[in-house]
Amino acid sequence: MSTQNPLNTAPIQQFIQQVKQADFGQAKEVKLTLQQAKGLAFTLGIVMSRLQGDMEKFVKENASKEETVEVQMDGGNNW
Repeated sequence: MSTQNPLNTAPIQQFIQQVKQADFGQAKEVKLTLQQAKGLAFTLGIVMSRLQGDMEKFVKENASKEETVEVQMDGGNNW
């Protein structure tokens, strides 16, 4: 089992807070500096890559497990 480094999600949290404040203040737009936009884009890329990797690992680990599902058809008589 590999250990992954914790993700630094501060840029995402800051963006969410900025949007909340803009919404509360009924602002019509949210502005980001280039540095903030780059940090947000980079962090989202890392989060999405990690999520994709986790999903692939989950599918691979669970794909080999066979499960039998039994379905009985009674025409809806027992509703």
